[in-house]
Amino acid sequence: MAHTAHDPAFERLIDLHAPVRQICSGFTFTEGPVWHSAEQALYFSDMPADVRRRWDRNGVREVMRPSNKANGLALDAELNLLACEHATSAVARFRPDGRREVLASHFEGRELNSPNDLCVHSSGAIYFTDPWYGRMPHYGVERPRQLGFQGVYRLAPNHGAGAEPQLLVERYLFSQPNGLCFSPCERLLYVNDTEQANIRVFDVAEDGSLRQVRIFASGIRESLNPGVPDGMKCDAEGNVWVTGPGGLWVFRPDGKHIGRVAIPEQAANLAWGGEDWRTLFVCASTSVYAVVTKVGPRNEPHMRAAASRTPRASEPLRLDARRCALIIQDMQNDVVMEGGAFASTGAAQHCREQNAIANIARLAERCRSLGIPVIHVWFVVPPGGKGMTLNAPLFEGVVDHNAMVRGSWGAAPVPGLEPRPGDHIVEKNRMSAWEGTMLETILKAEGRDIVIETGAWTNMSIEHTARTGADKGYVMIIPEDGCSTMNADWHRASINYALQNVALVTTTDAVIAALG
Repeated sequence: MAHTAHDPAFERLIDLHAPVRQICSGFTFTEGPVWHSAEQALYFSDMPADVRRRWDRNGVREVMRPSNKANGLALDAELNLLACEHATSAVARFRPDGRREVLASHFEGRELNSPNDLCVHSSGAIYFTDPWYGRMPHYGVERPRQLGFQGVYRLAPNHGAGAEPQLLVERYLFSQPNGLCFSPCERLLYVNDTEQANIRVFDVAEDGSLRQVRIFASGIRESLNPGVPDGMKCDAEGNVWVTGPGGLWVFRPDGKHIGRVAIPEQAANLAWGGEDWRTLFVCASTSVYAVVTKVGPRNEPHMRAAASRTPRASEPLRLDARRCALIIQDMQNDVVMEGGAFASTGAAQHCREQNAIANIARLAERCRSLGIPVIHVWFVVPPGGKGMTLNAPLFEGVVDHNAMVRGSWGAAPVPGLEPRPGDHIVEKNRMSAWEGTMLETILKAEGRDIVIETGAWTNMSIEHTARTGADKGYVMIIPEDGCSTMNADWHRASINYALQNVALVTTTDAVIAALG
C-alpha cells in the first residue's frame, strides 16, 4: 500500500512504500493508543466493547472491563494512565496499583458532555476536549446533555481531584472538538473539529491559557473516501499528523498538506512508540496497525520520565579498552564558554548544567591511563571564512559571528580539555567529525572500532557523527552527561530519540566502570 506525497518534505518523514502491518484485530472500534515505554507496551481503548487492552510482542490482553467506555488515553510524568471516560463524563487517573481518581467530571455544576481526548503539558497541566459523542448510542451511553456547548478545557498542575476544569475557548467556537496536541516547543496547541473538518491552532500563554486562535488547516474531508479529523499528534519536527480520509494526513508547521499515510481501515487515532519511538501505531476501526517512520514524536513528559528511570536488570556494560577511542568534539571557547560567540544560544549554560567539561575530563584521564586514544575534534574557520560554504543557516551563523577563527581565543579548547601529549587533533568545518577529516584514518591506524563520543551540540555534531559512525560499522557509545547543546529540551530530543537508534546511550560513570 503506497503512501502519497504532495511535497518532497513528506519523504523525509516516511518511506512511501513503508508497509502497514496489522498487529491485532477483531475488535469493535479501537481508539486512544498510548505507548508505555517502561513496559514496552501499547495501551488502547475499544469504546463500544467497553474494554481497555494492552498489546506487546507477546500478544494482546484485556486490562480493564468495564472501562467506562474510555476513549482517549495518555500518560503523565509519573506514568499514571489518564483516561477520557464516555460513560461517566469524566477525566480519570489510574495509578500503577489500579486506584482510580476522578480528576474532573463537571463544569459550572453540570456534567461534562463526554471527554474525548487529552494531552499533557510539561508543567503537568492536562488539556482535554469535550464533544458529546459519548452521549450517543454505540460510542457511549445515550443520555441528555447538561451543557449547551462543546469546549476545550485545562486542568492546572495543582488541580485537585474532582475540582472543576478551566474552560479555555469561547463556548460556541467548536462543533465537535476532538483530537489535540502540542507543538514540540509547547507554545502552540492544535485542536481539530470533526464536524467542521478543520484544525485550529492557538498560542499557549505563560499561564496556560489559549490566545490568538486561527485556522491551521481546513477541508479535511472527501465525499467518496471515508475518514474524518479525529486523533492527532505532532512529530519532533513540528509536523501535524491527523486522521482523515484514506488514513493519516500530514501538515507542515506552516499548514501545508504534504502527504497522506494510507491505512487499510478508517483511522481513529495514532501514537508513536517502539524501542526507538519510530513505530507509528494507528487505531483503525476493528484493528491496530503499525508503520515505521523516519521521524518520532514530540518529547512528551511521560517519555522523559521513562527515559530517566533505571534500566531493567541486565548484564553490566563491558568495554574492551583495546578497541576503544575517545572523541572530544567542539569543546571550544566560542561554543560552550561565557563570552563565546554562541553563549547567547544557551550553550554555555547547558554545558554547565550537564557538568560536561568535568565529566569529559574524568573520562579522558581514564582513557589515557588505559592507552585509549583521545581525539580532539575542533571546528576551525579560516580568517574571513575563506573556503566555507554558506549552504545552511548553521554555517552562515559561524561566519556571521566570526566564530572559531583559526588562532583566536574562540577556536581554542576550553580550559580543562586541552590536548595532552599523545592526543590526536582533527580539524573540521562541517557538523560531522567524519566529513573531510582524518578521523577514520586515525581510527584505522590505531585499530579502533568502538568510538566513545563526547562534546558539544548533542542534536547536531554529536548526532551527525554518531549516525555516520554507525553507518560505517563503528560501535558508537554516547555518555549523555558528557554532551551538551543549547538547552535541555534539544538535548533530550536527541538523546531519547535519534541517538537511541544509532548508539548506546549511557553515562560517564558507566563508561569508566565498563572500561575496568
